[in-house]
Amino acid sequence: MATAASAARVMGANDRVRLGVIGNGGRGQHLIRMAKAAGGAEIAALCDAWDVRRQEARSLVEKEFPGAQVEEFADFRKLIERKDLDAVIVASTDHWHSRMAVAALHAGKDVFVEKPMTSLPEQGLDVVKAVRETKKLVQVGVQQRSISHFIEAKQRFFDTGMIGPVHLVRTWWNANGGYLTPVPAGMETKPSGLDWDAVLGWLPKRPWNPKMYFNRFAYWEFSTGGQTGGLFVHMVDVVHWYLGLTKPLSAVALGGIYQYDDGRDTADNINFILDYPQKLNVTFEATITDMIPRESADIVFFGEKGRLNIFRYGYRFLPREGEPIVAKGGAEPAHMANFLECVRSRKEPNANAVDGHYGAMACHIGNIAYQKKQKVAWNTKWDV
Repeated sequence: MATAASAARVMGANDRVRLGVIGNGGRGQHLIRMAKAAGGAEIAALCDAWDVRRQEARSLVEKEFPGAQVEEFADFRKLIERKDLDAVIVASTDHWHSRMAVAALHAGKDVFVEKPMTSLPEQGLDVVKAVRETKKLVQVGVQQRSISHFIEAKQRFFDTGMIGPVHLVRTWWNANGGYLTPVPAGMETKPSGLDWDAVLGWLPKRPWNPKMYFNRFAYWEFSTGGQTGGLFVHMVDVVHWYLGLTKPLSAVALGGIYQYDDGRDTADNINFILDYPQKLNVTFEATITDMIPRESADIVFFGEKGRLNIFRYGYRFLPREGEPIVAKGGAEPAHMANFLECVRSRKEPNANAVDGHYGAMACHIGNIAYQKKQKVAWNTKWDV
């Protein structure tokens, strides 16, 4: 009944999509802004385990959506029970992504879920199964799939064969300040309006840990390996998209905690090598010990006929012969716009649940290799 009620809300192509936002911190607030920029949406409900975040998000919604009537929730289950919501945005910590997405799908909601879609390999199968059972939509927050210069580069260099066969892709993302977020002053004691047990959820219970809450990328349980699940997932998704890939054959990884011995358990320096059956190696490197922001992130496709450097700054294609082809990039609300359009039209989003599963799995298999300190082969139980 919930599914039918929600589907009935999106029959008109010009209807405004009613959204609930789960996770009202920095990323959740950014996605509220993207919904405003995309147009055709309204924010009707907010949910966060900390009342301060909910209040911040409410103020933002009241600014961006004048006259909005917003209900606040501390428990996401109460939010997804609302029958008048068409879709939800999930911008929680990583360990909640898949569980909240599955619950929302079964409650009849379409879902925009932040990357990585999963924090454990088996969770991807749960999300894909829920999509297939409910006939609802999932858009994963790997926004490159909707950004114009990424789409242009795929069409120009890959769809035409201009780059030729590709056997090596190198990716790196260094100097990301978000992975060194300090604990604000005075937070040694948990705020009374923050439900720490709700934040932990299905994870083991433990005393309040402000480092874990504010610098979540330093901890495996909250962040899918830190820089790997947070950064490589964006890059490997572009590789999968451009080259039509899903699963690697195997992975190896090396790295460690070389500088920040501050209680973290994710690496501050990490390297992956993933081997794909299409005669392709994909590499990833990340460090937070070099904090020079210039030229700190890139994806490089080495083709038989040319080389493509591409990321959010734009792209540069170097053909075997002739002059380089250069284009500038920039941030766009296009990924949220694509999701909202698909909620209305029922078309498949640009980054669906299967894409989200295999992109996250590239991170998971590398993380397993790092933890075991050995080569890890693909397991068919991860297939969808």
